[in-house]
Amino acid sequence: MIEAGIVGGTGYTGVELLRILSHHPNVNIRVVTSRTDAGTPVADVYPNLRHHLNLSFSSPELHLLAECDLVFFATPNGIAMQMVDALLNKGVKVIDLSADFRLRDVAEWERWYGMSHACPARLKDAVYGLPEIHRARIQQAHLVACAGCYPTAVQLGFLPLLEQQLCTENSVIADVKSGVSGAGRKAELSTLMSETGESFKAYAASGHRHLPEITQGLTDAAGQPIQLTFVPHLVPMIRGIHATLYAKISLNISLEEIHARYQERYQNEPFVDVLPVNSHPDTRNVRGSNYCQIALHQPQGSTTLVILSVLDNLVKGASGQAVQIMNLMYDLPETTGLTNPALYP
Repeated sequence: MIEAGIVGGTGYTGVELLRILSHHPNVNIRVVTSRTDAGTPVADVYPNLRHHLNLSFSSPELHLLAECDLVFFATPNGIAMQMVDALLNKGVKVIDLSADFRLRDVAEWERWYGMSHACPARLKDAVYGLPEIHRARIQQAHLVACAGCYPTAVQLGFLPLLEQQLCTENSVIADVKSGVSGAGRKAELSTLMSETGESFKAYAASGHRHLPEITQGLTDAAGQPIQLTFVPHLVPMIRGIHATLYAKISLNISLEEIHARYQERYQNEPFVDVLPVNSHPDTRNVRGSNYCQIALHQPQGSTTLVILSVLDNLVKGASGQAVQIMNLMYDLPETTGLTNPALYP
């Protein structure tokens, strides 16, 4: 049995971890931390967990977390890097759902996140947590930086195209929409439903902090520098990410052949579902699940390939992916605890 701790249990990714892990057959949730709710039963804060979890929040004390085999950090950026070194030194494995260890270049990280990195020496030890690319390394890892929600949808959408060098240019475009839960569980005017409802907007169009993470992954896949235009949008729904991706392809390769390449690339990936050609995946088809659905289009037979990639930002884009990573780290079947179908409608 894996003794697991969760730092930051009151955020959306934290409660999603609790929901999934509370029924995981190989996990005992030992510690759930919250500075503001320490001493409060988890079920009082999240009544959906009544009769599923008999545990109270505690303060994030090192001696409590050191009793765990594995600690998840479901915290804002800048928190995990303060504690990771001490936990690793005590033999505790770490899965960080924040961005603290996703970028290899510390100067690049500090530029985008606006703070000094407290644990730069561990960046070389961290494995990037996208199982579809780094499965073997994750299995041997002690520190995994779980891929972000936007980066997961975009990278899974582009990956076969870039790995097999089917693009004619090194410039690609990602037009991506997210539900408001991606902004986290906090009182902020811009993410109130009365502000986002009946509205739709782009944000951070001149540069989003997920850009270097996605570019790093796409460049690795292509084996050459990739220029990415990435524009995120906020849509008035709670969960879901829809990525519409654009790339130029060779004239002498058909859409059907590209589709066959995608199917071949993902045929052994339990959580990537390549739909029939010209399908239109819907975010509700993956809501509450750990699946990413992908569809391909070639409008008017042009040289532009349109890739549609959808996932639940709180599951495959965060907590579900973290549990998938944990399964790999402990040599469990990768799908353990994650095979529930999506919620519908």
